[in-house]
Amino acid sequence: MKLNSRSYLMLLSALAGGLLLSGCQNLAPATSQVTRMPWGKTKEGTPVQLFTIRNARGAEARISNYGGIVVSLKMPDRDGRMGDVVLGYEKLDDYIKETPYFGCLVGRYGNRIARGKFSLNGTGYSLATNNYPNALHGGLKGFDKVVWEPTIVGRPEGPGLKLQYISPDGDQGYPGTLNVTAVYTLTEDNSLKLEYTATTDKDTVVNLTHHSYFNLAGRGDILAHMVMMPADRFTPVDETLIPTGELKPVDGTPFDFRSATTIGARIEQTDEQLKFGKGYDHNWVYTKAPDQFTLLARVSEPTTGRVLEVLSTEPGLQFYSGNFLDGTLTGKNRWNYKFRNGFCMEPQHFPDSPNQAAFPSVVLKPGQIYRNSIVYRFSAK
Repeated sequence: MKLNSRSYLMLLSALAGGLLLSGCQNLAPATSQVTRMPWGKTKEGTPVQLFTIRNARGAEARISNYGGIVVSLKMPDRDGRMGDVVLGYEKLDDYIKETPYFGCLVGRYGNRIARGKFSLNGTGYSLATNNYPNALHGGLKGFDKVVWEPTIVGRPEGPGLKLQYISPDGDQGYPGTLNVTAVYTLTEDNSLKLEYTATTDKDTVVNLTHHSYFNLAGRGDILAHMVMMPADRFTPVDETLIPTGELKPVDGTPFDFRSATTIGARIEQTDEQLKFGKGYDHNWVYTKAPDQFTLLARVSEPTTGRVLEVLSTEPGLQFYSGNFLDGTLTGKNRWNYKFRNGFCMEPQHFPDSPNQAAFPSVVLKPGQIYRNSIVYRFSAK
């Protein structure tokens, strides 16, 4: 490949900034970049890094290889002013000390498994019950609490970061050695694109997802955010937030977001499901072909004009309205995270699917490839 002097200097500059290229055909635009910096160590002494990804339009994502955490995500408002739209901390030590899964990669199994038990091929498995009486988000040391192997990548749609982790057989009680790859790309249209793949050497169950707490205003509660979810059913839960197995129509319930509605419009209604979740903490069901990439939600915030669209191949979406934030955690810019100061949109398979034969299967077998694509696309109006 022959470079003119200007291109040669730009390439040298990118390499000096820590940009590792995976091939000339994958070069991101010259004004996009990925840099890295040391970000402390785990309790075991493992070094952790923080990566900053910027696209040509000035959007920025900061991602750690500890837990695959999106530490910050800066997107423009209607006037072009950048603001951080996710909750979290400035320091690694705070994530290690206490976090309600701020911004992390969740696995091996996102969401809950009843009583921490399931059976596969006639063999019973027991998991840690870290959300009594159930298993939640992969266990006591899920994928959100491990250090991933990072590689900076450049792609035609924007700069990115690839994370890899091998979860050994029996990890947190799950069968099979699971080889996982997660690629984060900050695209040139201001989307954060997540691509998860996994393989196994033994039949197992897998359900990966992403757990950012969003606030499109960048401060305060999220009750005025407008939410549209084109789902006509959801999965009701019991008092421990385990699905009953029913796929209930949203029609005539506080769970009908087929037309854009504020989060706060019905969240305080007298409703058993809202009582169990202390608000919204439920899985919405989408009628679509398996693995079809489609819009799951659109969220808009009136004061900034920011719009978030959530697209995925997954059959369900967990919408959580920050009901367990209680003011005890203080994060970035000294923001004390209070009740409903953030919301989560977690594309996923349904909670407790290993124990619910009627739900879409989460079983992964040797020779198969688990795939899950999620896009958080931002705009302003």
